[in-house]
Amino acid sequence: MKDLDYGVIGNCRSAALISKYGSIDWLCLPDFDSPSIFAKLLDERKGGSFAIEVDDSYMITQEYKPGTNILQTRFESVDGVFDLLDFMPRYRTTDNTYYMSPELYRFIKHVSGKPRFKVIYDPVMNYAREEAVFSKKNNYIRTSSKSKDMDNVYLYSSLDFDTILNREEVELTKDEFLFLSYNQKLVTVDLNRVRLEYQRTKVYWLNWSYRSKRFDTYGDKIARSLLVLKLMSYQSSGAVLAALTTSIPETIGEVRNWDYRFCWIRDASMSIETLLKMGHPNAAGRFLGFIKSILKLKYDQFQIMYGIRGERTLTEEVLPHLSGYGNSRPVRIGNAAYNQKQNDSLGYLMDVIYSYYQYFPGNLDEVEEMWEIVRNIVKTVMSEWRNKDQSIWEFRNIEGHFVFSKVMCWVALDRAIKIAKLLNKDDYAAVLEDEANKIYDDVCTNGWNEELQSFTQAYDNCDMDASLLLMEQYGFISAEDERYIKTVKCIQKELSHEGLMFRYKNHDDFGTPSSSFTICTFWMVRALFVIGEKEEALNLFNQLMTYSNHVGLFSEDLDFCTKRQLGNFPQAYSHLALINTAVLFSWEKTNSQFLRP
Repeated sequence: MKDLDYGVIGNCRSAALISKYGSIDWLCLPDFDSPSIFAKLLDERKGGSFAIEVDDSYMITQEYKPGTNILQTRFESVDGVFDLLDFMPRYRTTDNTYYMSPELYRFIKHVSGKPRFKVIYDPVMNYAREEAVFSKKNNYIRTSSKSKDMDNVYLYSSLDFDTILNREEVELTKDEFLFLSYNQKLVTVDLNRVRLEYQRTKVYWLNWSYRSKRFDTYGDKIARSLLVLKLMSYQSSGAVLAALTTSIPETIGEVRNWDYRFCWIRDASMSIETLLKMGHPNAAGRFLGFIKSILKLKYDQFQIMYGIRGERTLTEEVLPHLSGYGNSRPVRIGNAAYNQKQNDSLGYLMDVIYSYYQYFPGNLDEVEEMWEIVRNIVKTVMSEWRNKDQSIWEFRNIEGHFVFSKVMCWVALDRAIKIAKLLNKDDYAAVLEDEANKIYDDVCTNGWNEELQSFTQAYDNCDMDASLLLMEQYGFISAEDERYIKTVKCIQKELSHEGLMFRYKNHDDFGTPSSSFTICTFWMVRALFVIGEKEEALNLFNQLMTYSNHVGLFSEDLDFCTKRQLGNFPQAYSHLALINTAVLFSWEKTNSQFLRP
């Protein structure tokens, strides 16, 4: 694929990327961060895929079933029409448990005529490092690694197994199915089962969507982005992924290729805060459970990111045998940023914890346990805020006194003060207020550049940084403050290019950035809106919306000239920012208080 024209399906355990032509080009089982089974996304020749192939006479269209994460790809020709319904099962089994087995359904629904297609089933195990071996059994095809027999998956189908393996043409006259499972099934897998799982999964997603707040303008875009954020949460632990892929480059041919299948405290906190505002408090509760689980002892230190089960070591490895997306090497798994110091991270987390205390504080023991986490964060911030860090942008070999890192340290203490007052800890709050004032004064003294009439990226440089647009959103400064208004204007002048935003333009570890970081343009929309430039903000937002892919999804980056999507996909950052920006121009639809989901 020359562009990220993919839909995504998943069940809060794993996910798959499916091209607009119906090919599964990325799937890791059993979990989001497991080795891939299909990785054509990262190497068209070696990676492996699971495709439905038709001739050139077919018109292919793709869309989501409304309100769900079920993807429908329609194939139409003079011979006939059929729909390919792709989904990973997810539904409630009891009040607190879900069925979300590591498996994927491809329900081939006959619509009319006698359409023809071939099945291209080409799994390659362990990031295409291990050759696959096929063996036919009575009711499934077993696919295993040639070198590790227990590394295997099972393909069930109503189609003839030889027809699948030999890639022979199928004439469709009735409904059929393909069902890929990480586990051998103990129940009969037939069309009745497929239809049942389809309806169960459909109902689950419709119920979840109905509990979301709804809006009159941009409602469909908000709803789709919420479904994306939900899909990227890992049910077992409460972690939230930054993206579902690894090593899609920020710029074709360059080396900014990273594995994003992990839980950054920053990204996850932003996602959870958005889900909470949109009517989904349970997601916040699960995420805070994840935070509790990663702190084994009250004096444990926070990292900026973790594995989705709370792993602390995320060793980075290069896979030299893969050519990379768009032939952009290297392909990486793991992420060496886990041991970085980024002083902004805990500010977002404290913001979520403050919302926890406001909306659903829980029992006394839970409140006390969370209070210990608050105090842990406070101690960390008070000891670290004066030090250099590697910023929100994860510079690998650059440290500095980054203004936005200081701002988020202030946010951490500000929210801790509010929490302390809720708990009648007024003496503790007074101590924190004194320290928060010191941070505020330090930023205003050293972060403001009088000559430029703007806040700058760091104390010791004159560069602009898009993260400064968030100073108002987190309450550090008001939208009416002339310093903020001038900073917005200065950032717009220096970082705006071809209708998009650079995050910064100064030289970093890998040169000068050459693509637009999508969330930064959303930040600019919001900044323009709050300083009163509402028409300009709306025009910029509407233009940005045209750069989503065919099913409304955004990756991390955009090419300035072509507007091609780049970077890992789909990106939680981009979708949470879309939601938070769209609601500025929308009215919430409210139901009667007597109507419950």
